[in-house]
Amino acid sequence: MSNGQWYPPEWPDRIRALAAGELVPVTPRRAATVLLLRDAGAGPEVHMLRRRTSMAFAGGAYAYPGGGVDPRDEQPVRWAGPSREEWAGRLGLDDPAQAQAVVCAAVRETFEEAGVLLAGETPDTVVGDTTGDDWERDRAALVAHELSFADFLDRRGLVLRSDLLGAWARWITPEFEQRRYDTWFFVAVLPEGQRTRDVSGEADRTVWTRPADAADGYDRGELTMMPPTIATLRSLRPCSTAAEALAAAGKQSLTPVLAQARVEGGQVVLTWPGHDEFTKRVGGTP
Repeated sequence: MSNGQWYPPEWPDRIRALAAGELVPVTPRRAATVLLLRDAGAGPEVHMLRRRTSMAFAGGAYAYPGGGVDPRDEQPVRWAGPSREEWAGRLGLDDPAQAQAVVCAAVRETFEEAGVLLAGETPDTVVGDTTGDDWERDRAALVAHELSFADFLDRRGLVLRSDLLGAWARWITPEFEQRRYDTWFFVAVLPEGQRTRDVSGEADRTVWTRPADAADGYDRGELTMMPPTIATLRSLRPCSTAAEALAAAGKQSLTPVLAQARVEGGQVVLTWPGHDEFTKRVGGTP
């Protein structure tokens, strides 16, 4: 592997099984992930986590805070910003409640995995420092599924600030993978007064890095990433500030990217539509 593209060793066998009709694809679970941005001297930086090497899926790979939608993310929640109907249109979903759940998951996971909360006491404010013991107790209760995000906001009198998120991309895990996600990628600017914390139980390292630097590390084979991660990093490079990235979100395509696989001349050929750099040929005669 010349670059840092994550590629599970079991994929070729699973691709062959899918091609032979021996594998039934798993229905992907909806998920959300957030590219949290802040301004630095040489342009914006993005917050990244390195997944623990012991993890079954993409261990050792760099990613962003995020995770699956919790069914309770559809519960009525204090809300500010574009309506649920507007979000449904932007995310390509028919049901406003499902759109709320995806946005709610993005905000909840950012708090769970980075300690950053995109919410405020009013529709035009954001909470400040979220590092106290009481915040940590609530964060741990959310992670343990002992507390729903709606109840958490309600108890604290907070409003979810959906206007602080911009939908950036959508990727669906390939049909031959056992752990499948239909993931919306969002961008957000680190709120003033808040700071990220290394609190994710799934990460062994967190970094703030310029997208170009992280992409260079991937190209040198020093940083491992899944295709959606490196693709979104590259797409951030033209943005000179974090605010510029958030403003550019509305112009980003949310057409789902789903890998295509075929068996050709004994080789497994894996392609990602619109992203030629990720094409892989495995096995057989080159």
